[in-house]
Amino acid sequence: MSTKYSVLFKQENAHDEDIWACAWGKSERDGTEHIVTGALDNKVKCWKWVEEQLELKWVFEGHQLGLVSVDINKSGTIAASSSMDAQVCLWDLETGKQVRSVDGGTVETWTITFSPDERHIATGGQSGTIVMLNVHDGTKAAEIDTRGKFTLSIAYSHDGRYVACGAMDGIIKVFDVETQQLVETLDHQGHAMPVRSLAFSPDSAKLVTASDDSQIKLYDVKNASCMHTLSGHSSWVVDVAYCPDNLHFTTCSSDRTVKVWDESLKQCVNTFYEHKDQVWSCCYNTNGSKIVSVSDDMAINVYDCPI
Repeated sequence: MSTKYSVLFKQENAHDEDIWACAWGKSERDGTEHIVTGALDNKVKCWKWVEEQLELKWVFEGHQLGLVSVDINKSGTIAASSSMDAQVCLWDLETGKQVRSVDGGTVETWTITFSPDERHIATGGQSGTIVMLNVHDGTKAAEIDTRGKFTLSIAYSHDGRYVACGAMDGIIKVFDVETQQLVETLDHQGHAMPVRSLAFSPDSAKLVTASDDSQIKLYDVKNASCMHTLSGHSSWVVDVAYCPDNLHFTTCSSDRTVKVWDESLKQCVNTFYEHKDQVWSCCYNTNGSKIVSVSDDMAINVYDCPI
């Protein structure tokens, strides 16, 4: 394991246009690690992470407009993608085939995430609702009316009990997955601008949020209270991901940086300045030893993290 933060690998010109989404998964069957990326070139790419470098494995084509969100299920076998064409697609990472495509209608599907039990995909977008799709057949399992504006971000708690969403107006809401009822609205000391990303801690006790107001907020889920407000980015904070160690999280921003934060210290412990343009997405690998980020500069960067 690494003892310091460092740049491990850079894949230049990974797509033909700006890259807006990435996800990192590990197959529970054979341990293969994949990084999936989505870009404005309408393509989803699957990269195999082997011997500390990326090898292009699959190019998934089927979307008619740019990709805005991707995710990989917990078992590391299926990827999901959403696009400005209102399509949600599922891809088999082992065979390279499309599993299915689901038409989201005329409304943009902006964000997508697998449920912890892998049975559902939650989507959010312009309608303001959270739609949960059945993975096995693409049918609608449930729909939650958030009574809010454009849903930019969605996250499941790791215990599967809650789903949280962040909206264009800066409001964050948490719903009970089973009953689909509103549990709490996190607007006290909240964000003043759109919430582009949020993530539950691995123990499901905390929720970290990222916003166009350049701030990161850490909430106590049980008490619905803002524990800390963190500053450090000089522009929009567009993505946030919790480390599996439950102690750190990473953020990326249109200020071109990727930052790592120590939750207990309430401060940034490392900043990566490797990208040449806005950084749209970042995430950890399954054990928290590495971070991947993607950017408008069409590059994929992988970093080593001490754990």
